[in-house]
Amino acid sequence: PLLQDSSDDIEDVSLFDADDDVSRRSKKAKIRHPVASFFHLFFRVSAIVVYLLCELLTSSFIACMVTIILLLSCDFWAVKNVTGRLMVGLRWWNQVDDDGRSHWVFEARKVSAQGGKTSSEAESRIFWLGLITCPMIWVIFAFSALFSFKVKWLAVVVMGVVLQGANLYGYIRCKVGSRKNLTSMATNYLGKQFLRQVSCAGCGSAG
Repeated sequence: PLLQDSSDDIEDVSLFDADDDVSRRSKKAKIRHPVASFFHLFFRVSAIVVYLLCELLTSSFIACMVTIILLLSCDFWAVKNVTGRLMVGLRWWNQVDDDGRSHWVFEARKVSAQGGKTSSEAESRIFWLGLITCPMIWVIFAFSALFSFKVKWLAVVVMGVVLQGANLYGYIRCKVGSRKNLTSMATNYLGKQFLRQVSCAGCGSAG
């Protein structure tokens, strides 16, 4: 009788742990911010689609260029200020101190002991997939425009590489911020100059 009671206790604990594990997995797999997840991909994918189909849709290069740059600028702002913070708990920005010196700040959200602030695995996959894949596509477009002598498209394609590459660089710095001492001073300097130029380009395009 004693042995049977012990066995029943072990079985109850095992089932309880299994249910708790299933519940935890379902929470991690759930998309908590569907609107942010949608717009994280919408602007950048739309810019790529417009670039691929613009010559079929209209003969006006100016209309295509303005539409693509507007989409890229909206994407830069949304990813930098909204989707990164909500989907993966990361953000980066520039601030000027009292001496007038510019500083780049890279932050990652701290995870609580209960794990209540952890990001959803589904949202994290969507965020990083869109963040990494789209700049690579614009790099391919850049080489394609260069080798096919489509000089008029180079400015648009370079804008896509710069704006989306800036967000990729910023969020990678947020992700590996604890190991930033592994990067050289030259790399940090070039990255900061790159982000400064991109921020100005993004603000100018949006205005």
